[in-house]
Amino acid sequence: MARQLFSKALVSSKWLAEAVAARRVGPGLRVLDASWYPPGERDARREYLERHIPGASFFDIEVCKDQASPYEVMLPSEQLFGDYVGSLGVGNGTHVVVYDGDHPGSFYAPRAWWMFRAFGHRQVSVLNGGLWNWLREGRPVTAEASRPEPAHFKASLDGRLVKSFEEMLENLRTQSFQVVDSRSEGRYRGTEPEPGQGIDPGHFPGTINMPYMNFMTESGHEKPPEELQKMFSEKNVDLARPLAVTCRRGVTACHVALAAYLLGKEDVAIYDGSWAEWFKRAKPELIITEWKRKSG
Repeated sequence: MARQLFSKALVSSKWLAEAVAARRVGPGLRVLDASWYPPGERDARREYLERHIPGASFFDIEVCKDQASPYEVMLPSEQLFGDYVGSLGVGNGTHVVVYDGDHPGSFYAPRAWWMFRAFGHRQVSVLNGGLWNWLREGRPVTAEASRPEPAHFKASLDGRLVKSFEEMLENLRTQSFQVVDSRSEGRYRGTEPEPGQGIDPGHFPGTINMPYMNFMTESGHEKPPEELQKMFSEKNVDLARPLAVTCRRGVTACHVALAAYLLGKEDVAIYDGSWAEWFKRAKPELIITEWKRKSG
């Protein structure tokens, strides 16, 4: 089962290069560049316009989100998501491959993968190794603009895959699902600063720390299933039980969801507001951190 899901949720650069060469990119196969970088560091859209995988369209997370939310990248409405991905040529029968240009491997692509799944689309894969390895292997890129024919996409939110602040709060009492935090150990404990203004590092009670970067090899590829299984086992995370994942804003948490999916667990939920919301809404006694002691 794990091997079957591994092949569906991840595609190799060789597989995608062959699809591009055979001109299979079209209504049945769409490629999306889901790159995003902190303001002032890199310009994802400009880099896409300079070079991207042939036939790829730019999936702009700043457009495809809840614009009214006080938090950074909360899920958009079903209508917005459907209209947006439809404008990129993605229909309900389209196989979607997402990638990003992080170094090395992937950062935002698993978030895009999860968004499609959250809105009911199962034919979605992540390019294993991302654009960085695609370039390192000498695969083709282009600056030619992609102009896909618009498609109709009907989005239907799968509530099993999303957790709210209220559900996370209730879980402190019921312990009905396990919670993994995918940030670095320092940010989790509160010994390193948390990116973003007005947010201290730390975590909430009952969470298990599994940094997202540990799920990838040094080359930026996903670790094989047997290594992923060992990682969950060493942290006493039972993949037979309900599981939710949090991070700072619901992005790197999707790496954990992807890893669990590759092992056959298809129902991992993401706490969409994550630490950015919890820190601002939870009572002080529900924030565990070493930050103030360190600062003081």
